[in-house]
Amino acid sequence: MFPDTVTIQIPDDVAHGLECLASSYKMTVEQLAADTLLRLSGEPTDSPAALLRALRSLPHPSPEAVDELEAAIASARIQMGHSVTFEPFIPE
Repeated sequence: MFPDTVTIQIPDDVAHGLECLASSYKMTVEQLAADTLLRLSGEPTDSPAALLRALRSLPHPSPEAVDELEAAIASARIQMGHSVTFEPFIPE
């Protein structure tokens, strides 16, 4: 069985480059390394496991962002009881 963690030694400039790259993808260095190794291993990127991994790597929205989204959805709803009539457009 493989260990849960593996430590590798790399030069400081390479580590810094990986940190910058991971940050640009909004990932940790560990997530970037695991994702890259899985892609290099030949696993299809459109597999259910790859999709699930991608979804789990997305940042979670803040409670404020969720409240803002719910408020925007609520304000865009048409109130029941109001009738909206659309007249067909007939070109002349």
